Amino acid sequence: MIYCKHRDNLSREERLRRSYYEVLRDELDQFVIGYSLVGSYNNFLRIRSPYPFVELRELKPRARIPSIEFDAQNSFLIIFAEDVIHKKHKKYIRYFDANKTTKNNLLKHKYFPNVENFNRDLKYFETRDFFSLLRSLLPIDYALLIQRNQKTKVKYALTHFHVRIDWPIAEASEALAKDLRYISKDLYEKGDKYAEDFQKKFFEYYGIPVLSGGRRTAAIVAAQYFRQLPGITTVYVSSSESRNLLRIDEKGVSKSVLVKLPDEKVKQLAKFAGITQNSFTKNYVIGRQRKNFVCILNVKYDYTNHALPSEGGRLREFKPDTNWLTVSEEHILPKPSILSRSPIPYKMVYL
Repeated sequence: MIYCKHRDNLSREERLRRSYYEVLRDELDQFVIGYSLVGSYNNFLRIRSPYPFVELRELKPRARIPSIEFDAQNSFLIIFAEDVIHKKHKKYIRYFDANKTTKNNLLKHKYFPNVENFNRDLKYFETRDFFSLLRSLLPIDYALLIQRNQKTKVKYALTHFHVRIDWPIAEASEALAKDLRYISKDLYEKGDKYAEDFQKKFFEYYGIPVLSGGRRTAAIVAAQYFRQLPGITTVYVSSSESRNLLRIDEKGVSKSVLVKLPDEKVKQLAKFAGITQNSFTKNYVIGRQRKNFVCILNVKYDYTNHALPSEGGRLREFKPDTNWLTVSEEHILPKPSILSRSPIPYKMVYL
């Protein structure tokens, strides 16, 4: 579902910025997949602990995920906004001078390990060491904010760290309920039970369980809040509990996880992709476990009619038992460092 301006409705200058944003987002995609999944896998190898692969049933809409946290799993929350975030939003998106990405602030909080050599240009996406800075700040609590720099037309920077999302879940749920025309004014206009049930569906809408931890809850609240802005916003969240990388953008929700594939499946995939098994291993396999190959599975979700705006904008009946998400696409992704290979379609979730 697209809540931002469609590309066809943008000025030429805005279209250029949108294109540039999407190019940078492609780079960020590869980085976060590498840090969240490949990096975590290597963490477990380092401590000689078996990697806790996500069970495929956990990728089904409305799935319940075991509430076990794994310290070796890399966790983070990143908000990447196409536009400058106006100061009027600071009431709920808590970014101030005190958590700007400056040398003085980093020294104060001791987050950046090499802060003595910090150069203010490091925070700009275009600089060579931007991802080194990003990597060093990812373990911080709360969110990292990447947005367009106000002083330039098209330049993006990691402007703030330790960004809290303080918009109440009830207000976020109310905004979604209005968008989908399940209410006209207030979340509680049809009673407490109705409001409680809809807040549960708010979590389902963004693909996470109701009792999800702080980072994932902050991520979906932020995703809903940023719909008020005219530009695209992409939210990335990786959790030590879910062991997946959740991405929320203008098109909806997707998850990436590590999976084990037996030798015969790898042969089938290589044949389907028209490449040799050696080429598949070189470009798609991040690890081996006896006769299994470790690969990256990406799952995209579509919204059902119940989670789309009503026809003609009419108020409609809310049915809590209906499904709001459905699996739409599944692909085995190439390793983050690979430029020349495409994702390979491969259905796993409902097998």
